[in-house]
Amino acid sequence: MLAAGLAIGGLGLLAGVGLAVASKVFYVYVDPQIIEVEEALPGANCGGCGLPGCSSAAQAIVVGQLAPNACVGGGTDVHEKVAEILGVEVELKEPEIAQIGCRYSVARADIKYIYDGVNDCRAAMLLHGGAKECPIGCIGLGSCISVCPFGALSMGDDGLPLVHENICTGCGTCVRTCPKGIISLTSVSNRILGEFTTDECTAPCQRTCPAGINIPEQLQQTAMGNYLEALRVIKERNPLPLVCGRICPHPCEFECRRNLEDEPVAINYLKRFVADYERESGQRLELFKAPETGRRMAVVGGGAEGLAAACFLARLGHSPTIFEAMPKLGGLLRTVIPESRLPRDVLDWEIEGILEMGVEAQTGKALGKDFTVASLLQEGYETVLLATGGWDAMLMRGQEPNLDQAVPGLYLLLPLSLAWAQGMDVPMGERVVIAGGGDMALDAAKKCMQSGAEQVTVLYRRSQKEVGLTDSEVAQLSDQSIVLHFRATLSQFKGVDDQLTQLVYGQTASGNGSEAGRSVSRRFKETAIAVDTVITASGRLPEMIFVKVPGLEGEDTPLLWQTILPYHEPTTIRPEGIFASTEPMSDYRAAVEAIGAGRRSASSIHLYLSGKQVVPPENMITAQTEVLDVGQVVELLPVGPRQKMPERPAVERIDPSLEVELGMTEEMVRNEAVRCLNCGLICYVRSKYH
Repeated sequence: MLAAGLAIGGLGLLAGVGLAVASKVFYVYVDPQIIEVEEALPGANCGGCGLPGCSSAAQAIVVGQLAPNACVGGGTDVHEKVAEILGVEVELKEPEIAQIGCRYSVARADIKYIYDGVNDCRAAMLLHGGAKECPIGCIGLGSCISVCPFGALSMGDDGLPLVHENICTGCGTCVRTCPKGIISLTSVSNRILGEFTTDECTAPCQRTCPAGINIPEQLQQTAMGNYLEALRVIKERNPLPLVCGRICPHPCEFECRRNLEDEPVAINYLKRFVADYERESGQRLELFKAPETGRRMAVVGGGAEGLAAACFLARLGHSPTIFEAMPKLGGLLRTVIPESRLPRDVLDWEIEGILEMGVEAQTGKALGKDFTVASLLQEGYETVLLATGGWDAMLMRGQEPNLDQAVPGLYLLLPLSLAWAQGMDVPMGERVVIAGGGDMALDAAKKCMQSGAEQVTVLYRRSQKEVGLTDSEVAQLSDQSIVLHFRATLSQFKGVDDQLTQLVYGQTASGNGSEAGRSVSRRFKETAIAVDTVITASGRLPEMIFVKVPGLEGEDTPLLWQTILPYHEPTTIRPEGIFASTEPMSDYRAAVEAIGAGRRSASSIHLYLSGKQVVPPENMITAQTEVLDVGQVVELLPVGPRQKMPERPAVERIDPSLEVELGMTEEMVRNEAVRCLNCGLICYVRSKYH
C-alpha cells in the first residue's frame, strides 16, 4: 500500500511539475483590458459588430480595430462602460431598430400553394420561393423570431413579425436570417437618406411622389387619428407639408390604385390637414435629429430646394447655413405664388420650423457679389451647395438678367447673348467651353472667337446626326478653332481660388452620328481640359456641391476646389452630367420636385462627408423601372365617395389675400383616409381577407 501510494503521489507530483512548466512555456498573455471589455459586453454573440462573437469583438475594440460603440447589441450603457475602461470618449450613435418590410400575412395575401413542410422560412423558401404570389412577401414562419438573441421579436396578431422597439438593439441577426431580405435596420437618418428600391414593398403612390413620402403609412396613421404621427412620417421626406398641401399637383393621386375602382384618395388634402393641425395647435412637432457632427456647410439659395437641403442636413446632425439674395427666404414660393394659393403667414411658419431645426440663414447676401464659393470654403464651410435659380428667378426678383459670375468662369447663355446684343464687351479668356445650345451654341462660339478666344469647345449631349451637322460642316468649324464633341456631358469643374481652371467631360463610347439609332452604353471616357470660361445653355445654374481638394493648407497656399454632383435618379439612356435639366421650373410641380432634389443633395453631402461614394442604390426605382403591379382591384370593402375640399364662396374671393381652399374638417379627413387600400406591390385591403 505504501509503495502504491508513493508511486501515485510521485506521478501526481511529476504531472504537477509538468503542468507548471507547461504553463510557463506555453503561457499566452491576455491584456486585462480585453477581459474587462469582454465582461462589459452583453455576451449575446449576435455578430452585429461584424465579428463572430463578443470575445473577438473585445479584442478588436482594445486594439483599435473597432470603435468603443461598435457593439450594436449593447446600447448606450455598454458603449459608455467600454469607453470608460479604455479611457476615451464615446461618440454618440443614432440607434437602429429592425423594420419588417411587409404589410400582409400569408392569410391575407394571394398564395400559390399551401405550405405544410418544415416550420422554417428558409426551408419554405426552397419551394418556389415560398407560398405567396408576391416574390418579396413575408413567409410568416417566424425564423427571425427564433434567432433573435434579445427576444425583441414576436408574432403579431396579424400573422407578421412584430418588433418591440424598446427591446430591439439593432444587432441585425433577424436581417441576416430572413431569406426574403424584407427585414432591415432603420433609423430616422436611414429613412431620410433612403431611396425606394425594387426589393422593397412599395405602393404606386409613394413611388410616384417626387418627395418620396411613405404615403400608405401616412394615411394609416391619419385614419387612426394619429395626426402628429402622420405628420412625422411626412416630414421624414418633406419639410414643407403646409406648402405642398396647398400647391402640390399631387402626381401620387394619378397613380392611386383606387382609380381602378372609383376616385383616388385625396392624399394631398390629408397631408394639408395634418400640417394645419400642427400649426393650429401652436406647438411644433418635435423631430429627431442625429447627434451633432460639428461640420459646417453652406447652402446658396433659400428657395424650396435650399430650404429642404438645409433642413435635412440639420436633421443628419450637421450645421448648415443658407445664403439668400432676397430679404426673406422662400424664393419663388414667396414671389410667384399668389396668397390665395399660399398665404405668406403659412409659408413663414414653415420656414421658421426649418430654422428651429438648427439651420442658420443670412439673407440679402448674393453669390458673386457679397461672397464667393472660394470665400465660403475659406471660412471653414466643408461644402457649398448651389441651389439657386436661373434667369427666371432673377426676373421674379425684379432684376434684369446680368453677367455676375455666381460661379467662377460660368455664364448662362441667355444673359450673355443679351449682353452681346447690347454691345457689351465680355472678356472670354483663351479657352472657352460651351455646353449645349443647338444652333445658338455655334453662334456663341463664333462670337467668342471674335472676342479673343483662341479655341472654343462645344459639347453636345446628342449625336452628330441628331444635332444635324454634316462632316463637312464639322471640319469647317474645326478650321476656325471651334471643336465639337458629341454625346458629351460635363461632369466636374475644378478651380483655384476664384478662378475656373479645368473641367472634366465624359463621352459615351458609341461616339457620333452613326450610332444615333442604337442603344447607348453608360460607359464614359472622361477627359480633363484646361478652361477659362464655360457657357451653358441651361436656363439656371446647375445643382453642384463645391468641396476643397485635399492637400496642403497654409496662409500662402491657394485654395483648390472641385465640384461633385448630387446623385439623381439614374437614367436608362445615358448620364446627363452637370447640366441635366436645361429648362427652368417655375410651376407648382417644381416645388415638390425641388424638395426631392434638396433631400438628395443633402444625402449626397452626407455620403461625401462620410467617405462614401455619392451614388444612388443600384436597384433604385425610377420612372423607367418596371415594378410588379396589378391591373384591377376586386373585392373591396364598402366606403364612401371621395371628400370634396370646402372652398370660399365666390363672393368672398374678390379679396386676393384670402385663401380659396379652406381645408377639410376632421370628420371628412377620417372618412377620406379609410378609403386608402394600404397597397403593397400587389397586395391591398380586400374583403375576402379582412
